[in-house]
Amino acid sequence: MNVFRLAGDMTHLLSVVVLLLKIHTIKSCAGISLKTQELYALVFAARYLDLFVHFVSLYNTVMKLVFLASSFSIVWYMKRHKIVRRTYDKDHDTFRHYFLVLPCLFLALLINEKFTFREVMWAFSIYLEAVAIFPQLVLLQRTRNIDNLTGQYVFFLGAYRVLYILNWIYRYFTEPHFVHWISWVAGLVQTLLYADFFYYYIMSWKNNVKLELPA
Repeated sequence: MNVFRLAGDMTHLLSVVVLLLKIHTIKSCAGISLKTQELYALVFAARYLDLFVHFVSLYNTVMKLVFLASSFSIVWYMKRHKIVRRTYDKDHDTFRHYFLVLPCLFLALLINEKFTFREVMWAFSIYLEAVAIFPQLVLLQRTRNIDNLTGQYVFFLGAYRVLYILNWIYRYFTEPHFVHWISWVAGLVQTLLYADFFYYYIMSWKNNVKLELPA
């Protein structure tokens, strides 16, 4: 654990809190991609298969439970809650996200740290997380109507990955034999996907104007 890892975890948690705040208080999921939320639920389900068989720390276990519970609850709200589901923009959220799942699974079967079920699923979750934000970014570009909470949610989600990259750099120089190419490459790809959004988010904040992405 180091300051970058802790800051990354807290930023990731903050992104979830912001999204849940939007859903619970406003009773709206407008501007949120259900496809991305389903992908994140799959990411955490695949990654945390070791939840009850491999104990690292209380902190680690609690964070796993929080992200699992929150991801599936968000999907439930968007699909089942009688008020929230009416605000879902299914006409614009049409990205075929299953086209992301199969290539990631195939890549995990080819490139993994160890060819076991749990390790393949872990690699799959890393690859899938790298591209899971894609349907959300496409939706924002199509609607161009981004409210403050949605913008903050996506920003914190991207900031968490940037902080994790700093965590990896720090650990590379302070821990012997710390090399995780799968996480590093996937994390870099994920961060690059946010680059365009970061630019327009920062410019909107700097100029005190409403956030809009180019179509």
